[in-house]
This record gives sequence, structure tokens and C-alpha cells, in this order.
Amino acid sequence: QVQLEESGGGLVQPGGSLRLSCAASGFDSFNRMGWFRQAPGKQREQVALISYGGATIYADSVKGRFTISRDNAKNTVSLQMNSLKPEDTAVYYCYVDRSWNDYWGQGTQVTVSS
Repeated sequence: QVQLEESGGGLVQPGGSLRLSCAASGFDSFNRMGWFRQAPGKQREQVALISYGGATIYADSVKGRFTISRDNAKNTVSLQMNSLKPEDTAVYYCYVDRSWNDYWGQGTQVTVSS
């Protein structure tokens, strides 16, 4: 059974930084790992993904501000978020896939407000 444990959300002022982390368990490795987010009244959207080999993809809205990384030995994925904007406010979900199945974390709230 895959379990995803997220941490690092919270309240931050515009221009500030937060780091999200997610620890995955249940398999010895995972294919893609990453983060999605869902703001109130909006659909869930992909934020950043990283392959097992380290290839990354970012949403245009976060390029240059967010950095995704992973530790394959620990099965963890992190998202460093800098220069945060109010429009980044959302619930952020950790995502992993393995053997053609998708798995999601419970979500962690990120609020960017003064």
C-alpha cells in the first residue's frame, strides 16, 4: 500500500518562500514524483514533476520560482517555492506513480497573503 506523507505548508507573505516535502512508502522506487495544486473553485493543476532520472517539468506559472528535487534513496520529493504570489494559494498535493498507477497525498495548504 502506497502512503504519502506531506509536510511544509503554511502561511507566508507575498515574496516569501516555503519548502514542501513528501515521503513515499510502499514500493522500493517510484517512476514520476511531483506536486499538483488546487485553488478554491479551480481544477487541480500540475505544478512540477520529476522523473526517476531527474528530468523535470514545470507549469509556466511557476517556472523560475519553484524548484523540484527528489532523493531516490529515501523516496522523497521536495518543492522549493520562492517569490510566492497570492495566486499560488492552494492545497498542494504530492503525487507519485508506479506501475501505471497514480497515488496522491492528502494535501497541504499553502496560503500567500499579507
